[in-house]
Amino acid sequence: MEQLLKLYQNWRGQEPAQTEKLPGAGSNRAYYRLTDNDGQSVIGCVGTSRDENHAFIYLAQHFTLRRLPVPKVLAVSDDELRYLQSDLGSTSLFDAISGGREAGGRYTVAEQQLLRRTIRELPNIQFRGARGLDFSHCYPQPDFNVEGVLFDLNYFKYCFLKASELDFHEMKLEADFRLLAKDLTTESSDSFLYRDFQARNVMLVGEDTPQPFFIDFQGGRRGPFYYDLASFLWQASAQYPDKLRHELIDEYYEAAQQFTEMPKRDLFDSRLRLFVFFRTLQVLGAYGFRGYFERKQHFIKSIPPAIQNLRELLQSPADLPYPYLCDVLRRLCQLPQYHHIEVVAQSRSDGYKTTDLNPYNAHPKDGPATFSKYDAQGPLVVKVFSFSYHKGIPEDESGNGGGYVFDCRSTHNPGRYEPYKKLTGLDEPVIRFLEDDGEILTFLDSVYKLADAHVQRYIQRGFTSLMFCFGCTGGQHRSVYSAQHLAEHIHSKFGIEVHVCHREQNIQQVLKANATNSQAS
Repeated sequence: MEQLLKLYQNWRGQEPAQTEKLPGAGSNRAYYRLTDNDGQSVIGCVGTSRDENHAFIYLAQHFTLRRLPVPKVLAVSDDELRYLQSDLGSTSLFDAISGGREAGGRYTVAEQQLLRRTIRELPNIQFRGARGLDFSHCYPQPDFNVEGVLFDLNYFKYCFLKASELDFHEMKLEADFRLLAKDLTTESSDSFLYRDFQARNVMLVGEDTPQPFFIDFQGGRRGPFYYDLASFLWQASAQYPDKLRHELIDEYYEAAQQFTEMPKRDLFDSRLRLFVFFRTLQVLGAYGFRGYFERKQHFIKSIPPAIQNLRELLQSPADLPYPYLCDVLRRLCQLPQYHHIEVVAQSRSDGYKTTDLNPYNAHPKDGPATFSKYDAQGPLVVKVFSFSYHKGIPEDESGNGGGYVFDCRSTHNPGRYEPYKKLTGLDEPVIRFLEDDGEILTFLDSVYKLADAHVQRYIQRGFTSLMFCFGCTGGQHRSVYSAQHLAEHIHSKFGIEVHVCHREQNIQQVLKANATNSQAS
């Protein structure tokens, strides 16, 4: 650190006013944000490998000359173990699309636009970046070759496959490994292979229309462009829906044609699929080492979606002529520790059962659905409230933040008449007034249709909580009547547990689930 500060002082002419260590990544390199008295900041890097640092410095300088969106190297120590680069800010693409990722792959229009902007920029660094590039500076090797592929495949074998304790024939597996390595390297390529192209390595610069800038490309080399596309779009934790993934492939293919003559689309798709297969095995090897051996929870949590990617690839083996390898992988996917993620119906110890977790009729192009962390938790419990708007809408204590709020104030109010002022919507005279008037019945007829569809879908998906609230002026007559009747309607039709709370009347009731209810009606 002392040497980094000295480098900064020599470059800037003064010591930094503030030094902040940035969160660590997957490498041994340490990063710091160094800020001067005017608030201008740069990023300082301290590495342990001179060769790795040299590769980044050379590539960054080359890409800067070609006006590519990368950080600019500002100063380098004599031994190349420390350097300063321009500060691209703190917003990565990974952070910017976290909402869609956490929603199980439901990306907003704005998030999809960021992904499209990024994927269209990828060919720029792959093809323009390769022009005039001296690949001998690349680390740890200048080319994507058979030896490198075999290294990664054996990484998968020793760090993941063997850790699973699955039985397999070493020599038969090795034969398919060699055949796969040959197929992956059969085409010559002069493009730049980023090697670690992922959302964490894309920084977004600008506010109104954020532009993608690329970092951490020090492991790049000469190699096939398919690799980076597979690495990005099949990132296990991203859970990109098939429809969005295909659209992003289309974006990439169109953008790449501006730089080079692309293969015909059917050949392109076939080659891409092969690299997706290889990349999936490669990342499982990394997850096995980082998760099973180093016990890092982030990588352990990434294993199930990666296994699901592998399972989907194996469903269409036409482009995977490696029979023994595919047989081993199918058996791997069926191991108990991985098998549970493909189950879409499960019996519960409490007597309830969730049904098909993907009840929607999807277009075939969309492929299999991804599920949120709330799926299959069941059983569903519905909470129904009545309240006064003067005292605020009831809080959703489940943390889901969802549900419905219905305003009953458009209906005829019995509270305006003296005989009903001290009664509630649970009392017979008020019930008779509301039902004779009829407005509340028409109102609830629409509510029932909406509620029925919502409850049915929540049961099918195995969700646990749904909330309905009815508000009126005092939370005494119309809202109480509506809440009570909806609760009884849902309990009668679906047999599930319903909690009723007439908040302003301090009345609570639990309608217990029917003993025979399966929540699959």
